[in-house]
Amino acid sequence: MTVTWEELGWERLATGVGRCRLPAWDCTAGLVVGAGAALLIDAGSSLAEGARLRARAEELAGHRVTHLALTHPHFDHVFGAAAFAGAEVFGAVGIDTVITARHGREELRADAVREGLDARLADEAVDALALPRHHVCGEWTLDLGGGRQVLLANVGPAHTAHDLAVLVPGSPEVVFCGDLVEESGEPQAGPDAVPSHWPAALDRLLDLGGEDALYVPGHGAVVDAAFVRGQRDALADRFGVSL
Repeated sequence: MTVTWEELGWERLATGVGRCRLPAWDCTAGLVVGAGAALLIDAGSSLAEGARLRARAEELAGHRVTHLALTHPHFDHVFGAAAFAGAEVFGAVGIDTVITARHGREELRADAVREGLDARLADEAVDALALPRHHVCGEWTLDLGGGRQVLLANVGPAHTAHDLAVLVPGSPEVVFCGDLVEESGEPQAGPDAVPSHWPAALDRLLDLGGEDALYVPGHGAVVDAAFVRGQRDALADRFGVSL
């Protein structure tokens, strides 16, 4: 019997496209299924969470996860990446400078522990951190087979210096935004944010998806173009950015 997205706790957004909201930090992970290939978007906050994500994604896809896209280098999105051994890993150009640098890894660990991740799990994840093999500078089209193509777009800096969005063409089109968009709370601007560029990054998301797309935030419920536009205006006002 074929398992459904809903039975595994995932939200189906379009044919072969869905997402789940992970516990603890309400972080989104996305899945795009092709013919013999599958893309997971973000990897969860620990190796154990990454392993659970992979198992459920592969049950839904009917085959292995072959590609992993990391939307930005924060612990709740990247600490599960090492659970995807053998997958082709993508990130915005420069993301490896955070993941490989000692200071960057220490900051990731410290942030995870501050936010409540068990120190042992944080140490395990940092020791095993997987480096993206493919660095997206502008745009990168992935062919997942069966007519399924996905566009990876480097739209930062904004929430971080290394923000990657994922556009899945179709009806409807689906845009995975990472933490460029948040629905369950105010967008978080930490020390690695570049607020002066953030509204422009949201304009880029709107250009990618268009008015009728579904926009999947890094945290919270799926939103529409009007929500993204409103968040762009709020961020511009919050940081004094002229539109």
